[in-house]
Amino acid sequence: MGRLAARLFLWCLLPLLCLVAGSAFAAPGDLVPPPPPPTEIREGRTELAAPRAGGGATDDSADAPTVSALPSSVSDAPRVGRGVLRLPPIPAGFNSYDAGWVRFIYHPSSRERVQPLIAQAEAVRHDLTERLGFPVLSEVRVEIARTPGEMATFAPSGAPYPEYAAGVAYSELGLVLLSLTPIHAGQEQDLGEVFRHELAHVALHDALNGQAVPRWFNEGFAVFASGESSFTRMKTLSMSTVGGSLIPLHELEGSFPNDETKAQIAYAEAVDVVRFLVRREDIHRFRTLVSELREGKAFEQAVLDAYAVDLATLELEWRDDASRRYTFVPLLLSGTFFWVIALGLAVWAWRRRKRRDKLTLQRWAREEAVEDLQRARLALRTEAARVHIVLAKGAEIPVAQLAASASEVEVPVVEHDGSWHTLH
Repeated sequence: MGRLAARLFLWCLLPLLCLVAGSAFAAPGDLVPPPPPPTEIREGRTELAAPRAGGGATDDSADAPTVSALPSSVSDAPRVGRGVLRLPPIPAGFNSYDAGWVRFIYHPSSRERVQPLIAQAEAVRHDLTERLGFPVLSEVRVEIARTPGEMATFAPSGAPYPEYAAGVAYSELGLVLLSLTPIHAGQEQDLGEVFRHELAHVALHDALNGQAVPRWFNEGFAVFASGESSFTRMKTLSMSTVGGSLIPLHELEGSFPNDETKAQIAYAEAVDVVRFLVRREDIHRFRTLVSELREGKAFEQAVLDAYAVDLATLELEWRDDASRRYTFVPLLLSGTFFWVIALGLAVWAWRRRKRRDKLTLQRWAREEAVEDLQRARLALRTEAARVHIVLAKGAEIPVAQLAASASEVEVPVVEHDGSWHTLH
């Protein structure tokens, strides 16, 4: 019974956890249906970047766009302030694959890791265009480093990449930097997920024509649109909801907290607020919000125009929604809950077994009754078969009468020398 209870416990708990996780962080399909995979990769051109004379790398930044420089806060989508920022030169010995709107820069030894990114790039671009409602990602450069240290050398001068990130987007330049190696040894890293995340930053910048938005909106959209899911983030949000430690959105406009615990809460909030904004019934409102921001309206005014409520009211509605969705999760994750579930399953299994045993006994009783009835009928037939007729010498019985008598008792008879005799 213990083994049965354990199996039932696992089979019943796994769907429940999947349901909770799915309801906590909706998949990207909640906004628009996922685009069909491209039937073919757009024709591109792969070149080996040759070093320039007198330098260790090629420089295609002569006609590159320039923007104000220096990030105002640490992020994987740095904001820029004063100064001039240019696309960095292509590292010597690196390959260049031009797919039209996106150009991949990578070391020849990394080709197998980069091919999946090239294959999904067009589908990612299509999905982001559908989400935002405007054409995006017209000119992007993706540089893939082999290590985080190498990625640091790819960053534009004066705008170093965040040391904690496996990827970074310089949206003003249309530049994405990725590292094939995780920051920490043994850490799992989904390169495709990081790639989609950073492209989402650039796409949002393109859709808004560079208009500034709160940090929580930028990061939340990137995580949501990339399809990232995190059980840890769900747990963080549920604990914060129950504990009353959610951070007001106005505190997350410029940057996220430096404290690791609060930063986790900030990211969890950002993703869930964006999920709340792009619910299926509000798709048109989200696209209106993007359109209003694109025209240069302030974020709070754009929210009011798109959702017909001010940002403070919208935040209260989100908090109410979060309290309904996540207040039971701490109980679900607690050890007591698992013991209660295990005990309940054990009792259910015991009662089910008792009921099954009872049904088995009833079936046996019915089968025995049928067998008794069959034995009784067989005994009657056997007794009838023992009846025989003794004829007096010289006596004759009409054949029809004898046959009728034999038929009534079902006794087999034969005719011999003009007389009928029973078989016994």
